[in-house]
Amino acid sequence: MKKISRFKEINNNTKNDINYLEQLDDYFNNGLGNNIEKLQNFSKYVPRQNLTTFISKYEIFKKILDVPGSIIECGVSFGGGLMTFAQLSAIFEHVNYERRIIGFDTFSGFPSLSSIDKKSTSKEARKGGYSIKSFEDIQKCIEIYDSNRFLNHFSKVEIIKGDAIKTIPKYIKNNPSLVVSLLYLDFLLYEPTKIAIEKFVPKMPKGSLLVFNLIGEKNWPGPTKALLDNLNIKKLEFKKFPFDPYVHYAVL
Repeated sequence: MKKISRFKEINNNTKNDINYLEQLDDYFNNGLGNNIEKLQNFSKYVPRQNLTTFISKYEIFKKILDVPGSIIECGVSFGGGLMTFAQLSAIFEHVNYERRIIGFDTFSGFPSLSSIDKKSTSKEARKGGYSIKSFEDIQKCIEIYDSNRFLNHFSKVEIIKGDAIKTIPKYIKNNPSLVVSLLYLDFLLYEPTKIAIEKFVPKMPKGSLLVFNLIGEKNWPGPTKALLDNLNIKKLEFKKFPFDPYVHYAVL
């Protein structure tokens, strides 16, 4: 069987799912066109599930177009989500140089797990789990992105490397004028999610969006526990998109 994931588990994929991904991998590598032509026809190759994620982020972004503040993504991984928000900003608000897209990640996997996180049965629930050393790769992506947008002499996208328990308070201290229009939480763990809520939510104006990639997920209880411990969930009206089972958002 061809290796289609660098991780020890492939979530809830069935044999049929894996077969589909193997076929897609072969088709992309051997299909008609060079890489640029394939990118220009990306819908031929992107799995339905990933297009769903893209559409969810598009719908979320539309809701904060008239809300001042930067976009914070907690949990960057390969950078697809971060750059989705960056591209949408470049398309829909190309003169809004004040909106920044800021991503936080260790870029080396989980630094540690709390007792809450250790309840997970995932093989990635360990120190170093979900390690994706993508920092330099995303920096290169940002450089290329900047060459194809308006007002590119203003910095737009920033990635912060390190344990969020330390880097978020430091970033807040060094950027006291930060206002947040969208907080997208996808850390999977309790402590960094807790810190993100504590530090960023007070900087979110009315109309801003608080987004969780997972709520009520039994195998990753940390984010839900951080939500329940730090915010009054009864005062938050969380909503979902009918086409996406994961994303939950609340308008503050």
